[in-house]
Amino acid sequence: MSLADRVDRFWRPPTPATRLAALRILVGAFALIYLTIRLPHLSGFGGFDPTGFRPIGVVSFLAAPLPAALTAALAGLAVLLGIAFVVGWRFALTGPLFAAALLWVTTYRNSWGMVFHTENLMVMHVIAVGLGASADAWSLDARRRGGPPPADDPSYGWPLRLAAAITIVAYVLAGIAKIRHSGVGWITSDILRNYIAFDNLRKAELGDSFSGLGAALCSYPALFPPLAAISIGFELLAPLAFLGKRAAIVWSLIAWSFHVGVLAMMWIFFPYPLFGLAFAPLFELERLPIFRRLRRASATSS
Repeated sequence: MSLADRVDRFWRPPTPATRLAALRILVGAFALIYLTIRLPHLSGFGGFDPTGFRPIGVVSFLAAPLPAALTAALAGLAVLLGIAFVVGWRFALTGPLFAAALLWVTTYRNSWGMVFHTENLMVMHVIAVGLGASADAWSLDARRRGGPPPADDPSYGWPLRLAAAITIVAYVLAGIAKIRHSGVGWITSDILRNYIAFDNLRKAELGDSFSGLGAALCSYPALFPPLAAISIGFELLAPLAFLGKRAAIVWSLIAWSFHVGVLAMMWIFFPYPLFGLAFAPLFELERLPIFRRLRRASATSS
């Protein structure tokens, strides 16, 4: 096998349509729930001071905020497209449209003040899935077409691989950012301890919820260099997750534990990785118990 063939097989491995469909359902459902819960906020910019609008990303061409009614309509449309995305209805159209709508709505929200990064992976995963043939199984489109499930095909592998690579690159970039900002001092100094102390103190002074555990542990400075080393180590070594199933499991557990630690010590909740969805593209999702009924239906139709 030539190098080109190996590269092609890595990025486009023959994959079951049900695996990509499972990612569509999981990621789409999370994004839909996120949009629904946040809908009042995502559509409620009408009363904001226009001078606070600082457009970024895909909305950077806007010279002024959109009319309030249009903003609300776009957020509502994103929810409707999200439903179509999850159930796989007219996915060749609604898949890319939902990805575009989600990108627009979240970017527009981030154009009003602080730029949040908690939903970045979610949005990019939706884009990867939305551009693929992600509704060829376990969808209304597949039910309408009828017949047995399609055979394993590279067209079902590349969106999964792309989504996994997005996750890996995101963590590597986080590690590189630590090095560029602090160098080896991230590990050898009190930088991490100071971050945790400042974040909890700021929240306490503002009357917000904070981590009592994180505040208490700041009294033990020896704890933080090892924690800092682990945090930057698993980020820079994220590509090792591509070495195989065991490596993916080990790395994902370390990454998930990192987010548990952030929640415990800083009271910062990153729902997408904490619910495991950031790491989902690395695994055989179609085998999850929650898809048992869909597997049985597929077996019956074949």
